[in-house]
Amino acid sequence: MESIDTIVVGGGQAGLAMSRSLKDRGIDHVVLERGRIGERWRSERWDSLRLLTPNWQARLPGWSYDGPDPDGFMSRAEVITYLERYAASFSARVEEGVTVTGIQRSGGRFRVDTDRRPWSASNVVVASGECDLPNVPAVAERLSSDVTQVVPTHYKNPGELPAGGVLVVGASATGVQLAAEIHASGRPVTLSVGRHTRLPRTYRGRDILWWLDRMGIFSQSAADVRDLEASRAQPSLQLIGSDDHRSIDLGTLRAAGIRLVGQTLAADGSRMRFADDLLETVVAADTKLVRQLSAIDDFIRLRGLEGHVPDPGRIVLYDAPEAPESLDLRAEGIRTVLWATGYRRSYPWLNLPVLDTHGELRHRDGLTPVPGLYALGLRFMRRRNSNFIDGVGEDASFVADHIAGRDRTGRAVA
Repeated sequence: MESIDTIVVGGGQAGLAMSRSLKDRGIDHVVLERGRIGERWRSERWDSLRLLTPNWQARLPGWSYDGPDPDGFMSRAEVITYLERYAASFSARVEEGVTVTGIQRSGGRFRVDTDRRPWSASNVVVASGECDLPNVPAVAERLSSDVTQVVPTHYKNPGELPAGGVLVVGASATGVQLAAEIHASGRPVTLSVGRHTRLPRTYRGRDILWWLDRMGIFSQSAADVRDLEASRAQPSLQLIGSDDHRSIDLGTLRAAGIRLVGQTLAADGSRMRFADDLLETVVAADTKLVRQLSAIDDFIRLRGLEGHVPDPGRIVLYDAPEAPESLDLRAEGIRTVLWATGYRRSYPWLNLPVLDTHGELRHRDGLTPVPGLYALGLRFMRRRNSNFIDGVGEDASFVADHIAGRDRTGRAVA
């Protein structure tokens, strides 16, 4: 059994940011990664995926985007290269192809079992990611076996889907992007719309995330929000990263010929039932959109920027169409259902009393109830952008400082 101060589980953006922060403090550590660096970008993302955040927001401890297109959006392959270069820049100790099989307390330290060999550590950082396993609703079990069901982690491109129509369930970033891509391939697409956050790609001459960054929205701390759990449960931004910086929303999808229906309620064989809530969902999203753009306008006025940016123009609100409340997939020629319904976390290897009733890690600012066990890279862990490439670095620094303030027996140092 090899003994070490700190073990980091996961070799993605969070694990590498943690490694750099620990190295800067002289803390002996290793990163254990089940695949290769950035494995989820390699094997669990679709071919055409690009970051939703502009390249200038790709900032990690001691590292940032240095390419020719700061306002562009890195492709999947470019993100992998970015992470590999980052790891090489500080000679990160990453053991690839190592699967963690168990973590438990042993003699005042942590015993970390893997499929290669066991480790002993004073500290463990769980940096296995926010987007762990697809969160497929229970109604999926009631669908007929002749309907192909796909999750985003297994989808690569439209050519791999069976012939025929596709029902995409979920209208956040993943759902709208995949609905648009599949429809562009010539397949009829129906989109089941649930809660979503609508934003334009650009506003008043700048990327929408540029405004949110300058306004300090992303740096809001967990203590700044009224309802932290509700903030963590917010759907992802309805955005797409593309060379033409286009916006994507229900209006653009409908104009392209995609049929919209309400939230998925039930399934029975080849028949699916949807809520009569499309108008309500659209109004809620548009209300939040107007509120957010008005806040940007207020920021512009307060900073005296009105003469330096274009006028806001007219906000086009979306008029929801009449939508069927049920469909017979077989009769409609729909052969595939793609579940773009978010992600959940799973820690079957974590044999410690740190999970809540939903199986999520209990923590405060990344510190779990078990001394020496930390979390990193989760949504709104400490700040609104904790699970972004641009936000995980500050959290990693915070956790590294806490680790540095503990002695080797695991007791906090005053």
